[in-house]
Amino acid sequence: MTILVTGATGQLGRLVIQSLLERGADPQSIVAGARDTAKAADLGVRVARLDYTDPSSIAAALDGVDTVLLISGSEVGRRAQQHQAVIDAAKAAGVTKFVYTSAPKATTSDLVLAPEHKATEEAISEAGLPAVILRNNWYTENYAADLARAAETGVVAAGAGDGRVASASRKDFADAAAAVLLEDGHLGQVYELGGDIAWSYDDLAAAIAEITGRDVEYRRLAPAEQAEALRAAGLDEGTVGFVVALDAGIAGGALADTDGTLARLIGRPTTPLVDGLRAIA
Repeated sequence: MTILVTGATGQLGRLVIQSLLERGADPQSIVAGARDTAKAADLGVRVARLDYTDPSSIAAALDGVDTVLLISGSEVGRRAQQHQAVIDAAKAAGVTKFVYTSAPKATTSDLVLAPEHKATEEAISEAGLPAVILRNNWYTENYAADLARAAETGVVAAGAGDGRVASASRKDFADAAAAVLLEDGHLGQVYELGGDIAWSYDDLAAAIAEITGRDVEYRRLAPAEQAEALRAAGLDEGTVGFVVALDAGIAGGALADTDGTLARLIGRPTTPLVDGLRAIA
């Protein structure tokens, strides 16, 4: 088995490669795909240039590869097209296992991030690739900025209402990806992955208070109030609308579901919210 990990120099990609090595994978059986190969030199595995906008680089990176982890790209609005390039190349290369990191309930969710993931899942299906879909919930690390602000102000301000988030650490999701890449029996599965506990933003404030040693409150913002605060912070209108819509999705329960699948895949409980935050404090 030879495994290609796309986006290997990103935060999740690095952890996936680390987890593969921890699980006994031969470093020579792992290919780190990166646009800037110099940034992958410290990973301890084979490195290949892989640029989503350069199909020839994707084809070359897939040489001799039978298993692919497509870590979803970070360029919102361009991801479906970028992912399609990898899907097309994987089909042409005869890949026998194709794993994709998607979003919760991607094909039915109203979450603002869902459409590009839905399009990617549909493209994988249309290509006929033997696939595993990992629908990752939020990374606890996404709240690093909230932690830093609350440490200074004593306030977590968001438009998430009473919505809950079944987050887990990036390491948890990376371990799940590594397990699926190395183990048999996962083809055809769509896994909804989330932390063991879906927490509220009041719980987030309490966790930050525990870490910082100061009182922290959760301030619920109405959409218009949140938009005004984001504009005052200097965000452009596109970003303002995106963030407000994202929090509205959370308020509506888009990230609240959890059924223990992530813990079962990794063989241990997921990282508790306070521990995940403490690791980045």
